[in-house]
Amino acid sequence: MMNRRRFSLAAAVLLAGCKSSSGGEVEVTVMAAASLRRVAPKLAEAFASRHPRVKVSMAYGASGDLRKRVQDGAPADAVLMANDRPVQQLIESGHVDAASRVVVASNKLILIGPSGAPPLTFETVDRLPAGDKLAIGDPGAVPAGEYARDALRNLGKWKAMKGRMVYAGDVSAVLAYARRGEVAAAVVYDTEIQGIDDVVMLDVAKGDWAPTPQVVVGLVKDSPQREQASRLLQFLAGPEGQAIFRAHGFGHR
Repeated sequence: MMNRRRFSLAAAVLLAGCKSSSGGEVEVTVMAAASLRRVAPKLAEAFASRHPRVKVSMAYGASGDLRKRVQDGAPADAVLMANDRPVQQLIESGHVDAASRVVVASNKLILIGPSGAPPLTFETVDRLPAGDKLAIGDPGAVPAGEYARDALRNLGKWKAMKGRMVYAGDVSAVLAYARRGEVAAAVVYDTEIQGIDDVVMLDVAKGDWAPTPQVVVGLVKDSPQREQASRLLQFLAGPEGQAIFRAHGFGHR
């Protein structure tokens, strides 16, 4: 009798769990680059409007830090990174499905300064007056910093700027340095200054030396919500997701 009661109780709990899973809300967790903090909520809302039972939660941070969190076992269903390197690293470490990797948008690298900043370009950034600093993201963890480093190296300016740069933990912190006037110039994405009027754009990275920032997604292999996460990635690459990216200043994938 006792075993029968235990079996009945276990069956009831299991049935209740199945009902909750099939009839309740499903949460998809996405590790998203800090540079996407403005567009990501709009993408999540649009996806949820088409899938009422699905809630998309974004965990923001520097792409390199997010990659480490996934590798350390942090709960995640998908990654939305500001460049391809961390996604490829997660594929190589067996955490992201290689077949799911997709470039969903592009961006532009720009040079900005505080309001009233004197003219400056990527090619002349090493002519900053003595004592003036350039802010970029930490190249080891922040894609915007990696792109900035690559641009300066391609121009032969990287060594000349040694000791004259301030490294930030994410691209929003780089922007903050410029907005507060703590640096003479900063390298950020074009999308970072949408709606911002207390900085000036000094130059846009273009030409053979200029890297093209990409937004890349991938599906975490052990995702508990694999089906819905896969649908989200398809949405980001589809017409509606692409329209939202464009409305927030991003380029085509």
